[in-house]
Amino acid sequence: MTSPLSAPAPRADAAPHADHAALAALHADLQAAGFTVDGVADLLGDVAAAALHREQAVPARRVVDAATTGRAPGDRDPRATLASLFLLGGEVPRAALDAALPGTGAAGLVRAGLAVAAGEVDDDPVRAVVDLAPYQATDAQGEVRWWLASDQSELARGGAIANDHVLGAGGASLTLAQVTIRDEVDRALDLGTGCGIQALHASRHARSVVATDISERALDFARFNAGLNLAGATVSGAAGSGPTMRGPAGSGTPALDLRRGSLLDPVDGELFDLVVSNPPFVITPHAGDAGRAVADALGAYEYRDGGRAGDDLVRDLITSVGTVLAPGGTAQLLGNWEHRRGEPWTERVGAWLDAAGLDGWVIQRELLDPAEYAETWIRDGGTTPDRDPARWAAAYGAWLDDFASRDVEAIGFGIVTLRRPASDRPVLRRLEEHTGAVRQPLGAHLAASLAAHEWLATRSDDALAAERLTTAEDVSEERYLTPGMADPNVVVIRQGDGLGRGVHASSPLAALVGACDGELTVGRLVAAIAAYFEVDGQALAAELLPAVRNLVRDGFLRPS
Repeated sequence: MTSPLSAPAPRADAAPHADHAALAALHADLQAAGFTVDGVADLLGDVAAAALHREQAVPARRVVDAATTGRAPGDRDPRATLASLFLLGGEVPRAALDAALPGTGAAGLVRAGLAVAAGEVDDDPVRAVVDLAPYQATDAQGEVRWWLASDQSELARGGAIANDHVLGAGGASLTLAQVTIRDEVDRALDLGTGCGIQALHASRHARSVVATDISERALDFARFNAGLNLAGATVSGAAGSGPTMRGPAGSGTPALDLRRGSLLDPVDGELFDLVVSNPPFVITPHAGDAGRAVADALGAYEYRDGGRAGDDLVRDLITSVGTVLAPGGTAQLLGNWEHRRGEPWTERVGAWLDAAGLDGWVIQRELLDPAEYAETWIRDGGTTPDRDPARWAAAYGAWLDDFASRDVEAIGFGIVTLRRPASDRPVLRRLEEHTGAVRQPLGAHLAASLAAHEWLATRSDDALAAERLTTAEDVSEERYLTPGMADPNVVVIRQGDGLGRGVHASSPLAALVGACDGELTVGRLVAAIAAYFEVDGQALAAELLPAVRNLVRDGFLRPS
């Protein structure tokens, strides 16, 4: 028998909405049901959980079916009921939902715009129209466990996503949350907030948070997620008129001000201590035949396409974000940039940093060739060569034509950290590539490195030689020897935390790092090492002090 809901359900026109009491009840129900990242992983097991992460649902559906078949609705594992509804796009009986979420029930989900129901009888099927997924992450302040509402994925919908799709927390969102510096600040800004995930993270260490997005639908999702996850929060303000969410006085809940508009437009003239952004940085063809071909084949997805040519959106954001940074303020964003023939990417992106006039640190984490890049983002929109070969070929060719028009050889992805210096000193310029594993969360490491730059900027070599340093706890030394030789031919000083850097060190530098315990000054250590190796002390100091600066900057050595 065909269910009244068996055809793919149209996406709900409105984002979910609920008052404070309903959100508190839903929060309590989800927690009691064990519908958490760990809870779902425990239910599904390693194989099915890993497959679902790859958007392959068959193993997870088998587990859920085994956990529910033949069981009365009230006897089912609530995790299986909720996983089927929200993660797998399945239909579940009203009675099963009433048992899994006793304070909310199927009626509460329908009222909140999270689900639709075929009727009001216990056996009537209910289907989600919004994704509600558990979220768990560790940022520089510690672990968080939330639930995030967003538009349904292709897997859950059983069809293509809409152009105004509001994305949940993907890999890029998690990366930005983990690399963001989490110092206590007064004002934070989340540009292009989407479902609000970065604003939620910022709310843990900022007294007030402004979140902007060009999409009113995205702001509605952000409002819902804030109310669901920030205890004691209340929502006020009509949609489209700058709604705000504030916790009761003395509750410790920060103010969250949601504003509609493009990037920096809604905050013109204001200053912030922290700006974070996972902007719509995907490089998409827009001009000429290539742009028309992609628009016809795929449409334009608001969450990823900023409507600018090439990497202009990232360039413009880097060069303009300083206008809203308070002295000492930091901006961190993700982005793509083009590698163009005959122009090193470090020079091209470095010119953006020069135009910004801020401290600038760019870490390139991935590099794709134009074909790989086109395939990634065509698939992201739901088009595959087997499902729609003509649309796939049109979009693919258009992307390659667009890149060829600018001599693009590759596309980089990475992390940009900018800071407005609080004092008159030389600005930081770092552009580097780290494509291997890093130790997340990276935010504390980046903060320490920026602080070390400030510390070093005020010290001459003579002043540095007068300082006492200690070797960081995560530093180790690797020695490589040719069999039969007494001395190593390679010494590597290895960092276990942060970016996991390895520095090839001379024997004198390795000896200095090993001797830094905060007792003797750098100058006295250099003199002792020079005597041991029977070399000129001034010459050795000239060799070692620049290396010591680099090791302090990168966290190998720390001021005592």
